[in-house]
Amino acid sequence: MSEPQHCYRHPDRETYVSCSECGRPICEECMTFAPVGIRCPDHANVGGVKRSTTRTARTARRRAGTLEAPATMTLVAINVIVYLITVFQGGGISQPGGTLFEKGALVGVLVSDGEWWRLVGAMFLHASLLHLAFNTLALYWLGSIVEQSIGTWRFVLVYFASGLAGSAGALVFSSAFAITVGASGAIFGIMGALMILEYHATGSLAGQAMGLIVINLALTFTIPNISIGGHLGGLVAGIAASFALIRGRSVSPVLGPALVGVIAVASVVVAWVRVESYVF
Repeated sequence: MSEPQHCYRHPDRETYVSCSECGRPICEECMTFAPVGIRCPDHANVGGVKRSTTRTARTARRRAGTLEAPATMTLVAINVIVYLITVFQGGGISQPGGTLFEKGALVGVLVSDGEWWRLVGAMFLHASLLHLAFNTLALYWLGSIVEQSIGTWRFVLVYFASGLAGSAGALVFSSAFAITVGASGAIFGIMGALMILEYHATGSLAGQAMGLIVINLALTFTIPNISIGGHLGGLVAGIAASFALIRGRSVSPVLGPALVGVIAVASVVVAWVRVESYVF
């Protein structure tokens, strides 16, 4: 796994994406989506049709011959390992359970008793093999695109801020005794980040990322036993966090991450307000 490079026009910005013409590393602000792939401003195909962020990232991965997304792959591995542990402790491959599941699942009444680690723990637990498969596939595909575009540590910030917001949203929309697990809040945040990246590169929201969000929101509201609050909370946080990172660094390198930290703290505050409202 190679180390991230720095944009040749913005040396303070990490990136895994390079110009297909000259090979120089470029950040999302400098990307031009030409018919032959991603190009820097100096080699942009003037008048060419801009490609979506998703298609360009695929081209970049094929060109590099390797997936430059260490955080994404680590998160996928953690989710799989945690699931295997809960399968071993529980009732089999389709019936995860046991101590880890019981201690990590998001349950509002237990959070109100001081078990705040559940806001994070629930992000790595899954209710079934199918649940795990859908989430890890989405994380692998979408996460690798976003991580290559904004850099590993910024991706991690967006992921966890979105996950916390997803947990807070799940508490707001659920009863005190509802059990919520899954990485989908964080994944919806990554969808939101992808939409902001696509908008930043093309100037339009009517792209593949928006279509993906609309489809998944439609599924969220039509399929039973899906955490509506978790998905909405993660999506809003992902949009806000990625916008803060992209716009904030034009002012100061620390402004964007600081704003993402504010989003994460705000999510915890929302969760606290919610659990404090319980009346038994």
